[in-house]
Parts: sequence; structure tokens; C-alpha cells
Amino acid sequence: MTTITDQITALYNSISSKEITSIYKLPQSGGDRIYYRIHIGDESLIATASNNVRENETFIYFSKHFKNNNVPVPRLLAINNEKNIYLQEDFGDDSLLTKLETHGQTEYVKDLYKKSLKALAHMQVKGDEKLDYNLCITSKEFGRQAILSDLLYFKYYFIDTLKIPYDKEKLGDDLEALSSYLNHADHKCFMFRDFQSRNIMIKNEEPFFIDYQGGMRGALQYDVASLLWQAKADLSDEWKNELLEYYIVCAEEVLQQKIDRANFTSQYNGYVLIRLLQVLGAYGFRGLFERKAHFLTSIPLALKNLKWFLQNKKTGISLPEFDKLLNLVVTDEVIHRFEPIKASTETPLVVSIKSFSFLKSGYPKDATVNGGGFVFDCRAILNPGRVEEYKKQTGRDKPVQDYLINKTRMEEFLAGVFSVVDIAVEDYIKRNFEHLAVNFGCTGGQHRSVYAADALARHLRNKYAVKTVLQHVEQNFAE
Repeated sequence: MTTITDQITALYNSISSKEITSIYKLPQSGGDRIYYRIHIGDESLIATASNNVRENETFIYFSKHFKNNNVPVPRLLAINNEKNIYLQEDFGDDSLLTKLETHGQTEYVKDLYKKSLKALAHMQVKGDEKLDYNLCITSKEFGRQAILSDLLYFKYYFIDTLKIPYDKEKLGDDLEALSSYLNHADHKCFMFRDFQSRNIMIKNEEPFFIDYQGGMRGALQYDVASLLWQAKADLSDEWKNELLEYYIVCAEEVLQQKIDRANFTSQYNGYVLIRLLQVLGAYGFRGLFERKAHFLTSIPLALKNLKWFLQNKKTGISLPEFDKLLNLVVTDEVIHRFEPIKASTETPLVVSIKSFSFLKSGYPKDATVNGGGFVFDCRAILNPGRVEEYKKQTGRDKPVQDYLINKTRMEEFLAGVFSVVDIAVEDYIKRNFEHLAVNFGCTGGQHRSVYAADALARHLRNKYAVKTVLQHVEQNFAE
């Protein structure tokens, strides 16, 4: 059976005779695309694998169009015949978000934001010229109907899950009014659609854009709102105001005309609201329906962002039922509902995590008073120990980790483990229980169980700040 890495290798070999040093899978984001980094000596490039050919075709077309208009997007290097795998330029791992998280809100980072906004204005206006919007994935334009769809997305996947009562007819009228109001923007050009700091890569102190395949025609304000009001970035109000003014100046330069600031800012606030709600809708869908932990933990910060906006900004339109509903959504009671419980210094719970061999040591005994806990059998996962080059390595060695991530269902397996163990940890923290045992077994206690035990320890420390004791039985290792 031909694997994805085999197909990537074949595609690369069709354009180069240089030997590939390594291929490894990158962490997956919110979409279904899978990214791999290919190393060729000191050089690298990115391979993207996705069965959504329509989306791939849009990305490929947009990339070529923007590259021809001097927009900082990746250069495409190769595309397979099926258009489900393509190779592109690698901008590295430093995004604008990682720069912000590393350096904080410093002048250095602010300058990177300004560079990004200047490049955005160029992309929006110059990229709009001769762009065939018929190739957009969904709507050609972020007009009244698309705006209303975003609002309904928020309503269905977030509001309705909270079971807050509201007048459906009055709310429908308000959503229609807001959609019509925002549709009458003065300037409509290319809209990136997901313009946030994690989609802006920084290389040699310059910004480069990725993940713009969801773009369409729309108001200039939307992308600026996406970047400056990104919940995870948590930019200060001073920064938001200064960067918005800087963007307007950049937009005026590329448009070669003056912008009515009062009208622009009023509608900008409306698009800020739309963006905040669209993000909450996505978090609701990914977190509440698909049960993806990352999105659930992002909800409280997004709600606090929305709360600050409602208290400090005006959209320029009266929406009585909608405003009443939004103010109910951002109450402390609702926000606390989504905040994950955290262990404190006084929390007595200690989670004991072990890897072991079913054949050598057998099930670990729990010496605590209550006993119990979990035992997960990793033997359903393809065994890297059967590969000659991995026999003397463990689940802590990168080649074994790459094998487990790229060629097995380990990530899917662990997602289920995390979901089950999280229930116990949250309950035990609340009830002041002192101990929980979680054990991972495999044939030799060397590869799969070691990797899984390490992954769970990281997960619990990051999510709950709970104390863990990690032991790899067959390696005589404990921490």
C-alpha cells in the first residue's frame, strides 16, 4: 500500500535529484489538510496533503495570482496529477503569534504587525485586480447572505447550545438588519477571510501569508478586525487603535484615495463583532460538537474579548434583541462554564502514569488504598519495534515518534484516551481525590506505550496543571 509519505517522495523526486534527508508530519490545525516538512540537507520545503481537491485548486490559483502581483505568499514547487498533494516554499516555524508570545507587546513586534498590515493592504487591493472570484471555495463575495450565514453559524453552534431563551422573530430581524448594514461598505476588494497572526509567518523579519484559500471579495475592514481582535493575541486597546490608523494610511496609499475615517471605523466595529461571533461559532462547532479540546479551552478568552467589545465599542446600528442576547452570553456564569478546572498548589491529586510490557512485567499494581485507574492497550497501534532501525530505540526517539505520527493511528488513539482521562481528572480535582493511575501497555513496553505515556503527561500538565509521576517500567525510568 502506498503511503502519503511515499507519494510525497515520488512528487519531490519528479522535480529534483537531491536525496531527501527526512519527512515528518507537522501538528494539524483546525482544517483537514495535513502538512509535512521535507528536509533535503540544510534546505526544507512543505508538502500539503488534502483530498479536498476543490480547496486545493483554489489555493493553487490564488497562490499563482498573488505571486504574480508581488504578494508575500509561498511559491508552489510541484503539484501531483490528482491535485491532492502539492509542494511549496517553507517559511519556517516562526509565526507572528509566536513572535508575540516570545517577545510580548514590544516595539519590535509592533513593527512586524505594521509590516503585515501594509502587506495586507497591498494584497487586498492589488490582489483584487483580475482575480477570478468564480474559483472561490464558497461564496464569491462576503455580502449580505454570507454575513448572515456567519451570524447564523454563531447562533446554531454556540448560542443554541447554551439554551438561553430569546425572541426568534426579533432576533431574525436584527440579524437581517446587521447583515444589510455591513454589506454597504465603501471599499470592497480581496478578503483573506482568516487573517490572523498564526497565518502570518515571519522569515528574515518579513511577513509571509499562508492559508488564504478561503478568501473572497469583501470589505477591507474584515481582515483588519480578524488580526487586531484575535483572542489569543490579546492586543491592548492602544495597540489596536494605533495599528488600525496605520492600516488606514496604508490602504489610502494603495487605493490612491482618502478614506472617510468615521464611516470606516463605524463599519470596522461591525466587522469586529462579526469576526468575534464567527470565531465563537467555530469554537462551538469544533469544541462542543467535535469535542476537540483545543477549541473548548479557547472559548473563555473569546468570550472575554467579546465582553470587552460590547462594553467599549459601538457598531452604529440599533439591535435590541441581539444586544440583549449577547450581553447574556458574556456573563461571568457563562464564561466560567467553559473555563477548564485547574489544579492549585493545595490540590492533593497526583496522577501516576506508567508504560509497561504485557509480556515482561505485566499489569502494574496500584499500591494505593483505592486501587483502580486505567489500563490502555497500545497493541492495536502498528508496532515500530518490528522495523529494524527502530528496534534499539524507544518512544522518546524522534524517528520512532515520526513513525507513530505519520504511519499509525496513534494520534486518533490518544484523542480518545485524553477524552476519557480528562473526565476522571476533572472529577478528582473537584472531589479532592489524591490518586489516579493511568497505564499504557504494549508488547515490549518500549515504543508505543512510552510515547503514549509521555503524551498524556504533557497533556495533563498543560491543561490542568496537575501533578504527575511518570514511570517507564522497562526502561527503569521515573520522573
